[in-house]
Parts: sequence; structure tokens; C-alpha cells
Amino acid sequence: MLALRAGRAFDGEHSLAGPVTVITENGTIKAVEQGHPDVPGAEVVDLGTATVLPGLIDTHVHLCADSENGALDRIPGFSADQLDAVIADSLARQLRAGVTTVRDLGDHQWAVIEQRGRHVQRILGSGPPITSPRGHCWSMGGEVSGDEQLRQAVRVRAERGVDVVKVMASGGFATPGSAVGECQFTEQELRVVVEEAHAHGLPVTAHAHSLAAAQRAVAAGVDGLEHLSCLSDRGMQVPDDLVDALVEADIAVCHTLGITQEPPPFMIEAWDKIGMSYAGKVSMAGMMYDRGVRTVAGTDGGIASGKPHGAIAFSVVDLVKGGVPNAGALASATSQAAKACGVTKGVLKPGWDADIIAVRGDPMRDISALHHVTTVVIGGQIVTTTLPSERRE
Repeated sequence: MLALRAGRAFDGEHSLAGPVTVITENGTIKAVEQGHPDVPGAEVVDLGTATVLPGLIDTHVHLCADSENGALDRIPGFSADQLDAVIADSLARQLRAGVTTVRDLGDHQWAVIEQRGRHVQRILGSGPPITSPRGHCWSMGGEVSGDEQLRQAVRVRAERGVDVVKVMASGGFATPGSAVGECQFTEQELRVVVEEAHAHGLPVTAHAHSLAAAQRAVAAGVDGLEHLSCLSDRGMQVPDDLVDALVEADIAVCHTLGITQEPPPFMIEAWDKIGMSYAGKVSMAGMMYDRGVRTVAGTDGGIASGKPHGAIAFSVVDLVKGGVPNAGALASATSQAAKACGVTKGVLKPGWDADIIAVRGDPMRDISALHHVTTVVIGGQIVTTTLPSERRE
């Protein structure tokens, strides 16, 4: 049994005035108590004035990518040992940032799926994304063409035990020859993926930079959208009917915000040509949240030096910059992310998994407190702490 004493808490949905004590037992949360009650038989850890909150969830990472520019291009050249080392380093970076659950959406030849259970964090994965021939991220091993190959691809993923099916509805920036503003599959083809995945009890999330791809994916019945840049021939356009459809279907949207440095000039030039800007994406995320779109945090972590693993705090901070209230931004990386991933995490309530972090300061007042993770608890076990603690049996 573990008792974490802290100055205050965010329970995944609301702020709790302090002091508080979170009590865990057998890997789950037993109680969240006001004050510092005596807990016989518990190991007591005094976190001082820190804020405790659920372990963070990054819903969009690429564990095979090494957090440097050109990361996706290098993956096919890695040996098995090199790939294992990159995955381990990626997870270590995430852990330092307070991320206790990751959802990998860019596996290479099943490397991540095969490693689930070997690391301290909970790893969810899609396997190689389903893409068109020579489409976005084709080198990961997910190329298909036609309805029957699409159905078979989903069946293979179900047999491999994936947690989610990812499909590349549009092209992407990181694959030469892939047109980011164009669709890679028809609405009917996307519907085939959704129907087959749902028949196997699996959700579908769609990579969609283009507006047309997002509209097709929503019409096909996907459960989530990644990026959602809404690119059209007039730049970034967000029709009211798309927002209404997202809200009505309760589709989880990951805007993949969070950059640790300015994009390189060639990327800014590419964005300018298609009428896209990072500031526009941040503003769009805030507008959609305000309209009721279910927002989840994810970073696209690992794909570049400005998109390294462990950048979840930057993603949440950017949501606040876009106008999302602090509580909503924190929920996007905790309770809402857990809901999208289908896991019993992201909430500090009895019966939920005891994945907990502590940060210096109060993120409800200053969201940048999320950058200062001091303690990480996974399954009721302290994984790392940088604060002096008082413990007793």
C-alpha cells in the first residue's frame, strides 16, 4: 500500500483543493482523501506542495523514431538491436515527462507490438499504419490496395492483437511523393476498414491532413482523427458541418500539437505553399474544443528534433494557448486520452489504475507546471522521484 501526500490534486476532470492524500493498493487507487490522514501499513511519501494528477497519456507517438530530423527515413535501416535501443530510449524520454501510457501509431514491421509488456509503461499500438501503395509511411509495411486487401490488413492486425487500427486517409509531410493535401483512400475503402475493425472490436483512427480526407473518414465512421489540418485549395478551412459531425459522432481528435523548437525552414516553406501555419493549428484546436469537439493530447513524438519524445507538456501548453481552459487541456492528456484509448487510467478515483505523477506548482493556475515532473508512479509503484520523501511502514 502507498500513500501519496500532496499540496493539491487534479483528478483528471477537476481540481481538488489540498492538502490531499492518494492511497493505492495492489496497483489501483483505493482512495483520494482530503488532508493527510493516518494510513496504517502504508508506505507514506510526502510530496510537499506538489500537485498530483493522473499519469499522462500521449495518444500519438512513433517509438521507432529517434527524435532527430529525418527520423522516419532512418527507421528501415535500423537493425533489430538498434530498433530495440531506439524504442527503449523513446520510452525513457516519455517517462521523464510523466507519460505513463503511450499509443504508438507508426510501428515498423511490428517491432512495437512485439515489445508490449517488456517496459514499465503501458504501450498501446496500431502496428504498421494501413496506407496506399507508396503512400505515406509505406516503408513501415502497411501498403494495401483494394477492398479485399484492406479487410485482410485489418484481420492481420486483429490477429496480432493491436489496440487500434490506424489508416492513412491522406498523404503526409514526411514521405517523399506523398501529397499531404490529397486523399489516399475513397470513402468506401475507409468504410471497409471501419466495418472490419469494428467487427473485431477495434477502434479506427485516421491520419488526415486534408479536409477532404477528414470528411471521408468521418463519413466512414472512424473513431478518431489525427492531425486534422483541414487543408484545402484555400488553405486551412473548417466547415461548420464538419465540426457538427465530429461532435455528433463524438470523434476523438488529436491535433498533434507540441513543438520544442521552430520547424526547419524547408518545413515552413512547405506549409506556406499549402496555406498552413502552426499558429493556425493551435487556434483551430481551441475553436474546435470550444465548439464541443472531444480533444485528446498527442505529440507525433519522435519524428523530428522539434517533435521529440517527451514533449507532452508542450502539447498541453499549446492547447491552452489556443484557448482551451487549463482543466480541459489537462483532461486531454488524462481522462479524455484514456477514454479514447480504452484504458482504465487517466482518473484519480477509487478502482482506477494507480498511474500517478506529481508536478511542482499548480497546473490549474499555470499550465507550464506540467514541465516540472518530480515523481512518477506506475501501477502503485514509484518509478522515479526527485523530491525528498518521508516513508514509514
